[in-house]
Amino acid sequence: MTSASIYAATTRQFSRKTRLAIAAPLVVLGYFAYICVSFDVAGLSQRINLDNARTLVSDSYSYKTHVQQDNRNGAVTIAVEGERKGQYPEGMAPDWVTLGEETIVDLGEGNVVTLGPQVRYDIPDYGLVTARPDRSGVHAVFPAGDLPDYINASKNRVMIATDAGRLTITRARAEVFKYSYGWELFFFTLDSPYHGMGLLQLLDRALHGEAGAIVQDFWTNKMWRHGDVFWALLETLLMAFLGTFGAAIVALPLAFLAARNFTPLGVFRFAARRVFDFLRGVDGLIWTIVLSRAFGPGPLTGALAILLTDTGTFGKMFSETLENVDGKQIEGISSTGAKPAQRYRFGVFPQVMPVFLSQILYYLESNTRSATIIGAITGGGIGLLLTQAIATQKDWEEVTYYIVLIIMLVMAMDTLSGWLRRKLIQGDEGGH
Repeated sequence: MTSASIYAATTRQFSRKTRLAIAAPLVVLGYFAYICVSFDVAGLSQRINLDNARTLVSDSYSYKTHVQQDNRNGAVTIAVEGERKGQYPEGMAPDWVTLGEETIVDLGEGNVVTLGPQVRYDIPDYGLVTARPDRSGVHAVFPAGDLPDYINASKNRVMIATDAGRLTITRARAEVFKYSYGWELFFFTLDSPYHGMGLLQLLDRALHGEAGAIVQDFWTNKMWRHGDVFWALLETLLMAFLGTFGAAIVALPLAFLAARNFTPLGVFRFAARRVFDFLRGVDGLIWTIVLSRAFGPGPLTGALAILLTDTGTFGKMFSETLENVDGKQIEGISSTGAKPAQRYRFGVFPQVMPVFLSQILYYLESNTRSATIIGAITGGGIGLLLTQAIATQKDWEEVTYYIVLIIMLVMAMDTLSGWLRRKLIQGDEGGH
């Protein structure tokens, strides 16, 4: 080969690599440009509603109390989150509400709402807003000048939203909303004899024989439903456990069928591998929808969906692990005259079980999260409660409660699986 031909070949190769180095980034940039146009990334700023986002975030760590007056008969009701389960008994009110011929609601920082035949809201740095609702309208009167942005008024409805709270007046009712920090009635509802007690008082009652009653009142809390939530968490964990370990049991014998060094006939290996591809190729959510149509909703349907998906995944991983076992160890066991079952027991499983257990425990931890979403579709577990709370769009602190529990469950499973891996795979080093 002449120097000229070598130079030409080198030049062509260099030119080809240069074109590839330029073309690859251009293709990636073109793809990102396509995404920006097709997904309308530029219009995202116009679609963002920061007010809704702030409301959602504030609802996650606070609650609102409704003070409502029926304008037809003057009856006043007070309820946490507007729920009947959180309604104050007649004659009972929070300390910032004064009951009487007129109900005075002190929202703080000089914001005072007075409910009665005439509704009044004294707003600092603005003035007094009055309204006399009847069948013909609200009849609101405002201080002179343009209305501020936090007031929305029409003939039949007035809404005033300040930092202290919100007042809504219609012909039928006047309603005051006051936000407060915390999760109100989380431990005991208003009808519980333990509502409003401090920790020391509760401990004193518990020591005097009321521990069971205290736990019962907490467990049966009508607003937060701690007992139902606990069982829902157990259902979620049960779905993950049954699905994961059921898949491992089904996949183990099939993995031997798919392993090249244990199944010499290629047709069986091909069939087993295609079954694995089919099972893991269909997402777990799709299996959930299909199975819920076939078997109906419930935790068992969710467990079956996890089982099908993980059978394909475990089958592939187990078969690849089996193909990498050390044949010399199996030969050594065989040389002692061991039977086939003994060769598997002492020659194969000691090599693969640490890997199998590690993979199973990892997927158990992962499926704990997946079972939440699957439960939302199949109607079981904490996922169902979470979607119900989100659908109401009123109690975001309840949504936060469920999310915190899910995170704590995943953290607990992560800790447990790590401990099991150390005990089952590495062994207790302290005992040696």
